[in-house]
Amino acid sequence: MAEKVYFVNLRARDPHQNTVTKLRRLFEKAGFGKIIEKNDLIPVKIHFGEWGNDSYISPVYVRQIVDKIKEYGGKPFLTDSNTLYKGSRSNAVDHIITAVEHGFDFAVTGAPLVIADGLRGTAASEVEIRKKHFERVKISGDIAVCKSIIVLSHFKGHEVAGFGGAIKNLAMGCAPPAGKQAQHSARPAMIEGHCTGCGKCAGVCPQGAIGLVNKKSVIDRSLCMGCFECMTICPENAIDVDWETEIPVFTERMVEYAFGALQGKQERAGFINFLTRITPDCDCVPWSDAPIVPDIGILASSDPVAIDAASFDLVNNQKGFSDTLLSSNYEKGEDKFRGMRKKTDGYRQIEYAEEIGLGTGTYEIVEL
Repeated sequence: MAEKVYFVNLRARDPHQNTVTKLRRLFEKAGFGKIIEKNDLIPVKIHFGEWGNDSYISPVYVRQIVDKIKEYGGKPFLTDSNTLYKGSRSNAVDHIITAVEHGFDFAVTGAPLVIADGLRGTAASEVEIRKKHFERVKISGDIAVCKSIIVLSHFKGHEVAGFGGAIKNLAMGCAPPAGKQAQHSARPAMIEGHCTGCGKCAGVCPQGAIGLVNKKSVIDRSLCMGCFECMTICPENAIDVDWETEIPVFTERMVEYAFGALQGKQERAGFINFLTRITPDCDCVPWSDAPIVPDIGILASSDPVAIDAASFDLVNNQKGFSDTLLSSNYEKGEDKFRGMRKKTDGYRQIEYAEEIGLGTGTYEIVEL
């Protein structure tokens, strides 16, 4: 049966059509008020953006969701988990500073900030899922203990997963560093003859697994944790993974973690995807590249799979921009994510999520 995915576009010609008003309508039409009980502690899962990134969801939009939760008697808090890699969000102190610098302070959003896996990413709960790759998964403690969740996702591309939306936000975003590492099963390797010895990959490696030998980068795979930061930053595309054997496993592990993050909350979860500034990379990178398609709108659903499937199709139904990371698949109906990275298979997230019962990829868009 098709799952309803509610949609608003970004057109406005009067005050009743502005984006904040549309967000409030989305919340109501999607029925998110029903998942909130009085005095419930409600995590609003959000990505605060790495320092230097500016394509994250606007705190002004987040405020609308916070206010709606309060109207139904809930007690919302904004949350994310610490990162696996080096950067501005690898511990709770730096993470909160970054969030506040990006506008996610109480004065703007009306909600406190809670880093769900604690000061150094060690506060986690084990959740039993009994799937192909994991019997149990590690979920950030302050998310695991809550009965409901609202997940706000900036839909965009990803170096390895193809795209990042609600599923990835649940999987990586609700996992502490140890859980993130468990998902990152793939290990990159250098492509012979491509490396120029710039050393950028060594500079971002959180494990010190990359060094220069004879003015060329060398990866020690025994130290590598598979965070893919080296692949993202390499200007020569000199680093790659085994796409046929390792990446499908990575995708499946990620989806299983999303399943784990929702345990106990399956009937009390709401998802909102923002199809704005659809950039090539995750908001984890310390930059924001040019969008690959026009802004589309905002979606809401109680099903993380349906909303990602709809988002994927809506992006691909756009005409792609030139002078972006897109190198092919510019026309409507063509896979924009493979137009940037031809080896990715983003739709595998949807397929495997359906296989394990996370949700359905069959959807009906209801335009408001």
